[in-house]
Amino acid sequence: MSQAPRPLLLGHSPDPDDAFMFYAMREGLVDQEGLRFEHVLQDIETLNRRAMGGELEVTAVSLHAFAHLQGRYGLLSSGASIGDGYGPMVVSKAPLDPRALGDVEIAVPGTLTSAFLALKLHTPRFRHRVVPFDEIPGEVAAGRFAAGLLIHEGQLTYQRIGLHLCVDLGTWWKEETGLPLPLGVNVVRLDLGPELCARIGRVLRRSIEYALAHREPALRHALRYGRDLDLADADRFVGMYVNEFTRDFGPRGRAGVRLLLERGMAAGILPRAAAEPVFVG
Repeated sequence: MSQAPRPLLLGHSPDPDDAFMFYAMREGLVDQEGLRFEHVLQDIETLNRRAMGGELEVTAVSLHAFAHLQGRYGLLSSGASIGDGYGPMVVSKAPLDPRALGDVEIAVPGTLTSAFLALKLHTPRFRHRVVPFDEIPGEVAAGRFAAGLLIHEGQLTYQRIGLHLCVDLGTWWKEETGLPLPLGVNVVRLDLGPELCARIGRVLRRSIEYALAHREPALRHALRYGRDLDLADADRFVGMYVNEFTRDFGPRGRAGVRLLLERGMAAGILPRAAAEPVFVG
């Protein structure tokens, strides 16, 4: 008797917006077209590094990391986390002028995150140290860093521990460009072939649409991954990053992707081949 094919490895972050997106897939609530997935929950920087080795057939990665993955992975049209006028934040224990960021050490969640790329475009030279994303607010509050770069739910909770906003990089990006800031994306390994990539893309879109149509149970599932969030906070956070661009990038989302990659290349941060992403599924 032939063995069933092994499940496809599907990586995503243990945070509320990814949990919301993948809720229906995890619970078997949508047609998965005969596909089986093994959900791999790891922080985004770990997923970025694993994708560099091609370990995961489908995974969430930072757009920054995707710039180094072209040729091996394609961008799925659904599942992006994009901030339209808001995004990752630099916070500090004491008020800090954004122009002083080049003079201090900043705790960052990873050097392949899109937040790091955006901060490099905002402040080309600064000192940094990588710290797990969920530890950064406490490290800044304790005075071990002058500033910290926040992703995920830290963007909603930093004021509760007395931190101050230095710069919202999504706000800065929109003021600079008029476009939304692409952060997390979902990618699929191109060696799976176009037919399978398209099936995976359809399943992901169904899962997102199911969650949006069944918001309360999807939010309660997502809340399991919301450190220090209540249901109202989780609803707000999911509303920020599971939005019109998550169903499909659309023209503005795709323009934001291309411009962020172009700016990263022009600044010498990204490889020269990063300009034209391959959209699949």
